[in-house]
Amino acid sequence: MNRLLVSVSAGALAALCSTTAMAQQAPPERAPERATVVDEVIVTAQRREQAAQDVGIALSVLSGESLIQQGITNVNQLQNATPNLEVEPAFGGGAAQFRLRGVGFQDYASNNSPTVGVYVNEVAYPVPVMTQGLIFDIDRVEVLRGPQGTLYGRNTTGGAISFVTKRPTEELSAGLMTEWGSHEQFRAEGHVSGPLTGGLRGRLAVSTEQGGAWQTNRVTGESLGDADRTGARALLAWDPSESLSLLLDVHGGIDKSENQGLYLLSDLRTRGGTGPTIPADKDRSKTGWGLSPRFAAEIGRDVNAKPGRDNSSWGTSLNANLALKGLNLNSISSFETLKRDEYGDWDSSASVEADTFFGSDVDVMSQELRLSSDNDSALTWVAGFYYSKQDLNERYSSDFIDIYGTYAQVTYDQKVESWSVFGQAEYAFTDQLKAIFGLRYEEETRELEGFGSAFGGATALPPTSVDTKMTPLTGKAALEFKPSDNMLIYGSVSRGAKSGGFTTYNTGDRSGIEPFDPEILWAYEVGFKADPSRAVQINGAAYYYDYNGQQVLSAVCGANGPVGRFTNADSKIYGAELEGVFRPTAGLRISQNISYKQGEYTDFVDLDIPKCQQTPRVTAFIDKSGDEIPFPALSYGGSISYDWTVSGFAVTAETNYSYRDEYPSWLGPKYDVEAYWLANASVTVGPEDANWSVAFWARNLFDQDYDLTRNFFTSADIAQPGRPRTIGARLSLQY
Repeated sequence: MNRLLVSVSAGALAALCSTTAMAQQAPPERAPERATVVDEVIVTAQRREQAAQDVGIALSVLSGESLIQQGITNVNQLQNATPNLEVEPAFGGGAAQFRLRGVGFQDYASNNSPTVGVYVNEVAYPVPVMTQGLIFDIDRVEVLRGPQGTLYGRNTTGGAISFVTKRPTEELSAGLMTEWGSHEQFRAEGHVSGPLTGGLRGRLAVSTEQGGAWQTNRVTGESLGDADRTGARALLAWDPSESLSLLLDVHGGIDKSENQGLYLLSDLRTRGGTGPTIPADKDRSKTGWGLSPRFAAEIGRDVNAKPGRDNSSWGTSLNANLALKGLNLNSISSFETLKRDEYGDWDSSASVEADTFFGSDVDVMSQELRLSSDNDSALTWVAGFYYSKQDLNERYSSDFIDIYGTYAQVTYDQKVESWSVFGQAEYAFTDQLKAIFGLRYEEETRELEGFGSAFGGATALPPTSVDTKMTPLTGKAALEFKPSDNMLIYGSVSRGAKSGGFTTYNTGDRSGIEPFDPEILWAYEVGFKADPSRAVQINGAAYYYDYNGQQVLSAVCGANGPVGRFTNADSKIYGAELEGVFRPTAGLRISQNISYKQGEYTDFVDLDIPKCQQTPRVTAFIDKSGDEIPFPALSYGGSISYDWTVSGFAVTAETNYSYRDEYPSWLGPKYDVEAYWLANASVTVGPEDANWSVAFWARNLFDQDYDLTRNFFTSADIAQPGRPRTIGARLSLQY
C-alpha cells in the first residue's frame, strides 16, 4: 500500500501539524485574532462532511504535514503518534498487528482479517500485509475508535482508520521535500497538481525512502535495515456536469527494503544444544542471519542474501458521485493487488533454526453503492450495499535444518466473498437533541482451498479444503445532546463483528486449520466534546466492551513443543480517554492526550505453554478466566510548538513525546515489553516572503533503548528493537 494511516485528537491537528504546513506553503495571512484559536477540522467519518467537534464518536485526526514532521513513513510507526493505538510488528517483517482500545489480533500470517479496518480514499484493505508501504501525499487520516458495524465497507470490532489523500487542485501547484538523516537515511517526496482541460484536473505524486540501516551482523559487521521503497499515485478529477463528479485513483509501489533485524534475548544453544552457544545480545544494534543452500534454492534467494523483501503493489479506484434532487448517489469501484516475496531470519543468527519465507499473491476487488439524503431537514440518512471478493495464494516456508534436519512448507489458496446491506438515520428532535440508529446485515464466506503441509518435500498433511461463514447483524444506537453551542455530550451502544478464520502456519497438525469462530463485540460508550473558549478544546470518552468469542492466540502441543493456534474466549474491556488542545498565547500551541484501559478474560481455557515446552505432545490446560488481557494499560502523549519571527524569518520550535506502558506477554515475563518514553524535536526556519523552509530534527531525542515486540521461535528468544536517536535536516519547496 502506498498511502496510509495515523491519528491524534480530533482537535490536535492544529497543535501537532501547523509547523510544517506554515513552512511548506506560501506565507499565510495570519490575522492576529486567529493566533490563539483552535482550528476547526472537517472530517467525513460518517460519510459526509462535518466538523469533528460535531461528531458524537471518539474520533482522532492527523494531517499529512504532521506525518512529515514526525518522520512517519510506514504504518508501524503510527503508535507513538496516536492515543490508544498499538501497532505491533511481526518478527521484523512486513506485517502489522493493530490494536485499538485493547481490541487486537496477533497474527503474522496473511489470511485472517484484522480487528481494525484500514481504508484509503474509502477503499478497504482487508489483508493486513497490504497496509505496508510508503505514507505520502496524505491530506488527513481519521481514526474511529470502537466497533464499526454500520457505515464502513468491512465490519470490525476495534475501529477504522481512514486515509484521505490530497486532491487535484484548481490552480497549478508543485512541491518538493527532501530529507537527510543519520545512517545515510534519505527521503524525498514531490507532487505536481493543477487543471488539465475542460473541467479535468490532475495530480501526480511520487515518493522514495532509502538507507537508514543502523544494525550490524554480530559476526561479519554487515549492515541490515536499509529502506528501498518507492511509490507513486496519479489522480484525475473530472466534473462533466454540475451534478456529476468523478475521481480516478491509480497508484503503485515497489518495496525492496531489508528487514528490521532481531536480537537475542537469551543464549541460543544451537542445533538443539549440540552446537555452539551464541550469547545473548547486550547491544540492540547487533543481529544475525544465515541461509542453508537448500532453503536458498527453495525460495529463490542467493545463499548470502540478507533478510528482506521484494514486494510490488498497484491498484485503482473510481469514485463517482451523482447529485439528484435532494439525494446523493455514490459509487466506489476498486481493485488492489499485492505480490509479496519476503525472507526473514527469526532466530537472529547464522544457525538455521527459524528462517522463513512468504510468497503471496493477493487480489481484492470491491464495489460499494450509497444513497444518502442531501437536504437541511431534521432527518438525514444513508443506505448502501457493499460487495468484496479477495483471492490469496500463499506459500509459507520455514527452515529448521540445523535443529530438526528439515524444512517445512505450507501452501494454500483462500477465497473470501462478502456482501452487506447497511443504513443509518439521524433525527434531530430539537437543535439540542439528536438520535442515531443504524443496522447492517452481512454474509461473509472464507474458503481455504488446497491447504497442504510438507516437510522437506514429504507430505505431512495432504491437501484439503475447509470453510467458515458469518452472518452477523450489527449496528448502532446513539443519542447526542448539545446543551450549548460549544458542548456536545453523547452516549452510544454499538455492535461489531470480525470474521472467523484459519491458523495457516500450523505445519504438521490438522487442528491448525480447524476454523476458529467469529467474534462479536458490544460497546457501551459515553463521551463529551467541549470548546470552553476559542483557545481551548477538550474531548473525553469512557467505554465498556462486552467481548464475545474474542480471537486469542493460543497453541497446540506438537512433537517439538507448542505451535501457535487461534482459539476463542470471552472477555471484557473498559477504559477512558482524555484529549486537549490549548493555545494560551499567540504562537504557542499545546496538545495533550492520556488513555487508560484494562481487560479481563471471563471464560478462557488455554494451553499450558511451559508444560508443553518441557514435555512435547503432552497436552495440559490452564483456566485463565479472571486473568488480565495482556496489553499496555496506560498511554500518554502530547506536543508543544511555538512560532515567532526574527528579522523577516518565520521560526517554529516543536517537540512531541509519548509514553507506552509495559506490554505484558501471554508467553511469560521473559517476553514482557518494558515501558518506555520517546521524544522528538524540530526547528523550522524560512523567510516569511518565500516558499521554502529548512528544518532540523531529532527523533528519539534521548536515545531511549526500547523494544517493539518480544517472542520466541523454536529455541530462539528474540526481540525487535526500536530505532535509536537519529538526527537530520529537511528542505521543503512549494510553488
